[in-house]
Amino acid sequence: MHITHLGHACVLVDTGSARLLIDPGVMSDLDGVDSVDAVLLTHKHPDHVDPEKVRAVLATSPRAVLAAPADIGEAMSGLPEHRSAEPGRTLKFGDTVVDVVGGRHAPVHETIPSCANLGYLIDGGAFFHPGDSFHEPAVEVGVLAVAIDGPWLKIAESIDYVRRVAPRVAIPIHEGETLDPAKYVGMLSNAVGGGVVRRLERGSATRL
Repeated sequence: MHITHLGHACVLVDTGSARLLIDPGVMSDLDGVDSVDAVLLTHKHPDHVDPEKVRAVLATSPRAVLAAPADIGEAMSGLPEHRSAEPGRTLKFGDTVVDVVGGRHAPVHETIPSCANLGYLIDGGAFFHPGDSFHEPAVEVGVLAVAIDGPWLKIAESIDYVRRVAPRVAIPIHEGETLDPAKYVGMLSNAVGGGVVRRLERGSATRL
């Protein structure tokens, strides 16, 4: 498959039979992104979903499906009609199978309310996007998108997460709010092995 990192938590996954856009948020650059088969949203935070960008992509993709947690409409005015996804559900786009997993956003603090958070497991583990969580799939993972910065994590947790999941490749994401993402990528790479971590060039499709 080909994976394109479009900024922060947003990736475009092209399996050969489907083009899946995951988490187009306010820090995503979607110039040139069109003709997708699905837009998959992990949760309702603006860095993962920008209704205006979602509408723009769907305008170029009239048959695309928008899938999101059931509670996303409560926070996102202007979001187009969408299909509610929940853990345990399976979505199909052509020959591509997406298993919905997860449940809740990783905790930030006991005083800050949590929300639903979905993970999307593509083609039996070929690729996994956990959203803002450290959910561990029950299958082997080929390519894991791993967050490296945010108010809900520290880099030690990201390192331990990659070690537990043990993917073939870990691609760092969720770095849009840090001034020095290379530092966090370097710490992750040094801790889990440089052959596992691969930082994708933003906007360029990479075969993995």
